Amino acid sequence: MLLIIAGLCLFETIISIDNAIINAEVLSTMKPKARQWFLVWGLLFAVFLVRGLLPWLIVWFTTPSLGFIGSLTATFSSDPLVRDAIEQSTPILMIGGGTFLIFLFFHWLFMEQKNCGLFAEKFFQQHGLWFFAVVSILLAGIVWFAIKINPLMAFSAVIGSTAFFIVHGFKENAEKAERDLVKGDMSDISKILYLEVIDTTFSIDGVLGAFAFTLAVPLILIGNGLGAFVVRQITVGNIERIKKYRYLKNGAMYSILCLGIIMLLDSFGYHIPAWLSPVITFTVVGFFFLKSKKELLHDGKV
Repeated sequence: MLLIIAGLCLFETIISIDNAIINAEVLSTMKPKARQWFLVWGLLFAVFLVRGLLPWLIVWFTTPSLGFIGSLTATFSSDPLVRDAIEQSTPILMIGGGTFLIFLFFHWLFMEQKNCGLFAEKFFQQHGLWFFAVVSILLAGIVWFAIKINPLMAFSAVIGSTAFFIVHGFKENAEKAERDLVKGDMSDISKILYLEVIDTTFSIDGVLGAFAFTLAVPLILIGNGLGAFVVRQITVGNIERIKKYRYLKNGAMYSILCLGIIMLLDSFGYHIPAWLSPVITFTVVGFFFLKSKKELLHDGKV
């Protein structure tokens, strides 16, 4: 459990760095009292209403027979009927979340500007239009194999891909809105409200990725909540230092690829040990952190 929570905390922190950087720019235009309000009360909103409520709702929607309250504690229940309900709905949840995460990785690989940490990344970035062909073929393959097992799994994969494009659209608008907040003449209250809405949009990646670690909503709440707290602290005092580590985003995205593959394998019945997701996350992020630090040492910036 401690390993899972630590992995969730690290994953949530790394995946939220981009959002933290933009948040820091917006907060620099606000009065100290408004900044403090966002960092304290905004943290409670981010943890309990977003990173707590969203995974709870996802489990409830995929296993409605558990009921709203039962969805929170189901994974710790010893009732065989509850365990059977979870086992039947797990592949549906996993294949949708896995599809979302893999689409997210390939969009970053093909379409987004990045600091290329591996040789092949520049090649893929130069052939961005391949993204649509790759994810379309991938979705067709996932649906083809899933529909033979359970039509609901195939439908969930389609929902995962649909959710990606919807969330991606919101995120692009959110990033533009945050940059406009820095330049615009708005009240601090309006900026806080915008930041909370935008934070909700950016949190979806972390919430879906959390299911590769565990289905236990309380553990997701603790791990992602700690990650959200760390991100808030980074936003306040260490954002310029964090920005120097150029390849942390690469580590986050390769972690997302690994977690997406784990979720897909799990949905098709392959047994994945609980320790694998946090170990992979620490290993991948650690590799790109060391790569970033080595470059800083070479340039004499550390």
